[in-house]
Amino acid sequence: IELINEEPESRRKWLIKSFKEACANLKRNQQFKVWQNGNHCIELFNAEILMQKIEYIHQNPVEAMIVENPEDYLFSSAKNYAELPGLLEVEVCR
Repeated sequence: IELINEEPESRRKWLIKSFKEACANLKRNQQFKVWQNGNHCIELFNAEILMQKIEYIHQNPVEAMIVENPEDYLFSSAKNYAELPGLLEVEVCR
């Protein structure tokens, strides 16, 4: 929140409003909320499930309409999985 207020962020008003509205139905006295509710632990007991979850994570920016392709998201390991150079050092699971 401090960085949003300090930096020249063009979406400042929208971000702050969204984070405040996310607290509307909370029982806790909280001003801002960034993350979704819930913690859904899933045991990654085989490679198939691991790959399914990695694919799910890679698709999140696409589903949110932030990027057109998973490998276009700058801070994603999707680039590494697409065998493209990325910002992150990633050990690719196959």
